[in-house]
Amino acid sequence: MASSLSFSASPSGRPLLPCPFLRSRFLSRRAMAPRRRRAWPAAAVFVAAVVAVGFAAEAADMVQERLTVGMTIVADAASTGAGKSTPRSFFRSRGGVCVCMCVSPRRDPPCFLPSPLRLAVCLDGSPPAYHLHRGSGAGARSWLLQFEGGGWCNDVRSCADRAGTRRGSTRLMTKVEVFSGILSNLPSRNPDFYNWNRVKLRYCDGGSFSGDSEYRNGSSVLYFRGQRIWDAIITDLLQKGLAKAKNVLLSGCSAGGLATFFHCDSLKERLGGATTVKCLSDAGFFLDLTDISGNNNMRKFFSSLVSLQGVQKNLNKDCQNSTDCPYLCFFPQYALPDIRTPYFILNSAYDVYQFHHIFVPPSSDPGGQWSRCKMDPGACSTSQIATIQGLRSAMLTSLKQIEGKPEAGMFINSCFAHCQSELQDTWFAPDSPMIHDKKIAEVIGDWYFERGAAKEIDCAYPCDSTCHNLIPSDQELRMY
Repeated sequence: MASSLSFSASPSGRPLLPCPFLRSRFLSRRAMAPRRRRAWPAAAVFVAAVVAVGFAAEAADMVQERLTVGMTIVADAASTGAGKSTPRSFFRSRGGVCVCMCVSPRRDPPCFLPSPLRLAVCLDGSPPAYHLHRGSGAGARSWLLQFEGGGWCNDVRSCADRAGTRRGSTRLMTKVEVFSGILSNLPSRNPDFYNWNRVKLRYCDGGSFSGDSEYRNGSSVLYFRGQRIWDAIITDLLQKGLAKAKNVLLSGCSAGGLATFFHCDSLKERLGGATTVKCLSDAGFFLDLTDISGNNNMRKFFSSLVSLQGVQKNLNKDCQNSTDCPYLCFFPQYALPDIRTPYFILNSAYDVYQFHHIFVPPSSDPGGQWSRCKMDPGACSTSQIATIQGLRSAMLTSLKQIEGKPEAGMFINSCFAHCQSELQDTWFAPDSPMIHDKKIAEVIGDWYFERGAAKEIDCAYPCDSTCHNLIPSDQELRMY
């Protein structure tokens, strides 16, 4: 049926994609799943003088790997005062509508209801935040900006619930973050970016830093200000040296990896031609994909998210001119062709999040026939393995659009994983996953600094012996 499709011309000259479904170069699949962080020993070593120096250096290296970085609040972003006090509100349902319930002032501060104008705030009205570890030496004018991931919300109820968690409020977040992997400050753990200015942008809007609207019902307010949060943080960082950056890498994991597609070109435009800007999506290539029962729940989910959070006006305009359903530009496979800035796709062909929640969601497997396979790929039947290969095939098909672009890079491995850049054991460690004897950090470094070939695609599962295939629980997956 796909081969018989006809497309009308768009203003850009590209065929206009019909809303019901898209195929050809736009087929694609999804992100990647987490790996458990290795617990490195931190024991004090007391030995003879000659040996002590070596052991002490190793111990210090291990302690430094647990680099913790404090939070910076962008208080001025909430122009009516969000962040200058710590009021709290929570949401309850009345007649199916979420409303704000204020607690007694003696026990809790009153509900915070700021003006809708010019606000860059989280779902609950709290100010945006980030963590910055300063670069040094040759990396003092280079910046790595990492979007935090954490899923999405697409309706009032789920966003209200999210507003009362660390995924919707900086007040409820941890105030320090461990920097490891691509954020590490050790050359032995992060050879190309260790001395850069490294920033982690905290995620609290539920829309991959792309929305610009709000929901009001009486005194109840939910803020969908992801785009403004991004703008506010970048404005703050420009004053701290980003404006004079020589090199910039915009990256992110999962929902944060998705955010890179929305802001890559605009960051390049904002910094100007004197700055080298490139972008990296880790486990953010979420596919427009039907599940094993033939349903496409992600289309429904992203469509309602784009509508609720006012995302459409911030999506790529060229992409929107190519389809009669603008929300489809929330999918990376449709946005990527119109991104002009060099891009790198880091993804597992068997991304655990997409496998569990998009390709074989619970709704498609009411009898639980996939339960054992999901938790252990080795327990999958021959027919299930054949089905899973369809996920890999769709991912590779959608990435053909950048195979011929010399400025593009990719690392598509066959590990059952999700987010591999922030975890030390997957980013750069003695037993890290490899393709053609190259680790993720090495391929990304070669791509950014143009040192050599940077397109690596793994063989199909189960051929890769370097994989760990650490499968997270569904609860852990929802954190991404």
